[in-house]
Amino acid sequence: MSAAAGAGAGGSGGEGAAAAVLRALVDGGRTVAAAESLTGGLVAAELTAVPGASRAVRGSVTAYATEVKCEVLGVDGGLLAARGAVDGEVAGQMARGVRALLGADWGVATTGVAGPDAQDGKPVGTVFVAAAGPDGAMSVRELSLDGDRARIRAESVQAVLELLLGELTENAGAKDTEHNGGN
Repeated sequence: MSAAAGAGAGGSGGEGAAAAVLRALVDGGRTVAAAESLTGGLVAAELTAVPGASRAVRGSVTAYATEVKCEVLGVDGGLLAARGAVDGEVAGQMARGVRALLGADWGVATTGVAGPDAQDGKPVGTVFVAAAGPDGAMSVRELSLDGDRARIRAESVQAVLELLLGELTENAGAKDTEHNGGN
């Protein structure tokens, strides 16, 4: 999703979700790192499109291959073998892993099936987004998205940014393992 496309979505007072996330991070003296699978760098692109992003964005890892999730982000290999990469616990471990790897206060992650084919027994549109923060804070959300590959990826970006924004502004520190459906 382009910065222009995301500028009117989410956030507060018409502010885009990425800008609102960055404002909340900077205001709190916090940083973020992203671990991305199906979004392939789009979360990092959305965040870094906002002027001043360098004050809060530590970096990102595009962990498209399952082995990268395990070897770079530290996702449990047994979990990946048992459930596949499209899983809420995998998303949570990706978020924790990138947070530790890049020394960020918050880690966010996306993993799912953008299509055109099902993966790991999960239908197209199944997506998990996660945010991991200080003091063990963890929020994971399951989405069931409709549309083509581009739409599923764009909505996944917005969902993970909105999830993090909620953690930063509404219930920071709360443990949320709720699984909400998407559009």
